[in-house]
Formats: sequence, C-alpha cells, structure tokens
Amino acid sequence: MAGNRNVRMVAIDVDGTLLGTDGKVSARNVAALKAAERAGVHVVIATGRRHSYAMKVLRGLGLSEEAGLISSNGAVVRTLGAQLIERNVLGQKTAEWLCGHVGEFRQSLLITFDRVQPDGEDTRGALVVEEMEALNGSIGKWMAANEPYIEKVIPMEAALGREGLIQMMLCGTIDRMRKAQARLLADPKVLGVGLEPLRTNGPRKRHEDISSTAEAALHRTEYPERDLSIVDILPAGCSKGRALLDLAHQRGVAQEEILAIGDNWNDVSMLEAAGSAVLMANAPEDLKVAGQAQGWIMGRHHTEDGVAAAVETMLAGELVNKSTVVGF
Repeated sequence: MAGNRNVRMVAIDVDGTLLGTDGKVSARNVAALKAAERAGVHVVIATGRRHSYAMKVLRGLGLSEEAGLISSNGAVVRTLGAQLIERNVLGQKTAEWLCGHVGEFRQSLLITFDRVQPDGEDTRGALVVEEMEALNGSIGKWMAANEPYIEKVIPMEAALGREGLIQMMLCGTIDRMRKAQARLLADPKVLGVGLEPLRTNGPRKRHEDISSTAEAALHRTEYPERDLSIVDILPAGCSKGRALLDLAHQRGVAQEEILAIGDNWNDVSMLEAAGSAVLMANAPEDLKVAGQAQGWIMGRHHTEDGVAAAVETMLAGELVNKSTVVGF
C-alpha cells in the first residue's frame, strides 16, 4: 500500500462525518475512499443508522460490495453488498423490561427490527412505534422519510416477540434525553457507552467478559445546533468500537492499523478502539475538549470534506497517530 503503511483499515461515521449538510457524500469524499480501496485499505462505514437507511446514501457510490457496514451503532455488521457478518439481538424479556423502565419517556420510544432483504432493503414493521406525536416533533423529517417502514403497535410490547429486535431509540431535546439517560443508567442492567468518563464503558477486547448483570448498552448522539439528542439502547456489549475490532480481527487487521473518523458521542468507542482517531471540527464542544485530552487528531468540518482530508493525509503517509494535528 502506498502512503501510510501503518493504516490498513479506515472506519468512517456517516451523519456529521461522511455526509454534507445536503445529506450526500461529496465527490471528493467518494474519491478519497476509492483511493483508499485501491491502496489496499479496508473501508468500513460505521453508523447509528440501520443498514437499509445507511444504504440510501451509500448505494451507487461505487465502493466495493465487500466493504464493511457497521449499522445500528454496532448491533449489526454486513457488507455493502448486504452479506450478513454478525447480528446481536435484544432478548424479549429485556425489551419488555425496558419498555417499562423508560417511564415517562415511553412516548418518545421507537423499536428497530433487522428485516433487511437480500437487496439490502427493509420491509414495513422494521420500525415500530406506539405514539407518533413526540417523535414527529423531534425527528419529523426522519419519520417522513421512513414512513414506508413504520408500523404503529399498541401496546408496543405486542411486537416484541418478532424476530430480529436489535435496537430501541429515544429522541428529544438534549436536556430531556439526558434525563432519560439518567433514568436508564440508574439500573445496573444498562451500561453506558461513550459517556463521561470516556473509558468507563469503552470498547472491550475480543472475548473480554461484560458485566454479568448487563442486559443493554446505551449510546447517545447530540446535535446542539438543533437541540436534538438520540439515545440508542442496544444489546449489552454492542458498540461501534466492539464491532470494528471484531471485523478487523476477521480481516487480519491489527488494532493499531485502524483509522477511525467520527463526530459525535456514539463514535467514542470507535475512536478509542482505533490506532489513529480523527474527530471532526463540527463535533460538540465538550467532546472536542475530551478528544484533545485523549490525543485524538482534530480534523476539518464535515462541510469541508473532512473525511477526504483525513484519508488523503493518511494515504500520503503524513497522519500522526494519537496526536493533535489541526487543519490537515
């Protein structure tokens, strides 16, 4: 491989990282990822989106169908060609308990089922809600875009016996969702991922045991400019970082040979897991402060082709591992 021989796998977040404000992947970002593939680097997309929703923006870019796609914050791993590599599901009893444990935040709860078809598309019922008003108020555009896949089930517990339950999601203002997080984390059956302090529940090495009491993993994503927070509840042990390390192991890539690029709290496990980590300039300010303390590279804004800048620098052999380098 030309350029930086220390990097053999690059993992990239989608929203706020790979995508611009128009919701598309820029030509420069696409060109950089293709250049990485030609150089022999494994390209991995790692997103909080479920598989089919991620493919809405990835399909047609011309990336290898063997490229990895870590979706639902690490609950599912497929290739871009929809070949299933790994899937983790929430147990029905755990999901039933969580429906009650969220308390007054239940009106903002949405459940995701992995119903991906061979062509990478979903079917109706992939998303289940009990109430629509709160979700429409906080993520109305997302709800409209996903209408073909949403099913209303009252009570939502009636849907929990279906196969493929991978994720539960709460959405609302940052203040309200921080209260929801506190409620969820009050019980030891829920472990936080990507929450301060950063390394409390970070990525685990392969085969490392998780807490015997843990049944679910909590991830958060915050968009201060929109006063929006998304809290994802996944099967215990699931994270972008854990999925990335497992995929790297399968493909013969060492941890120190991974470059991760992200912009938000749900990327923390992935950024910690990688040998080199780039945090986008549009990341929340408190995360940038934490990232600098961790020695992450401070990258460009997602509207300035920050992914391309990082990948081009890596291919040129100029990326400095675990060091603060501003501007590229």
